[in-house]
Amino acid sequence: MALHIKKGDTVEIIAGDHKGTTGKVLRVLREKNKVVVQGQNLAKKHVRPSQKNPQGGRINVEQPIHISNVLPLNPKTSKGSRVRHQVGEDGSKKRLAADGTEIGVIKKAK
Repeated sequence: MALHIKKGDTVEIIAGDHKGTTGKVLRVLREKNKVVVQGQNLAKKHVRPSQKNPQGGRINVEQPIHISNVLPLNPKTSKGSRVRHQVGEDGSKKRLAADGTEIGVIKKAK
């Protein structure tokens, strides 16, 4: 199954506590069908003092969001948009927004 989100995309969250906010995708967890969005769905994590973090304390960590709760931003309208995939005659595969605007190329032609 082709996913409609990939790492580096700017997405809009359409459900949950952070509904209506946008952010950049840091990671895509394919096995769990979740994505990690920068600055969204934060949780506190208690860390021990270490060389990397000598003081220790509490840090904010982004938690995964289910992939069905995010939509990639349409570059034309700057709003979340559903995605469809189109394979060209040369073998390239593109992601298109619902209105036909190109979001990105998944696979380039050989």
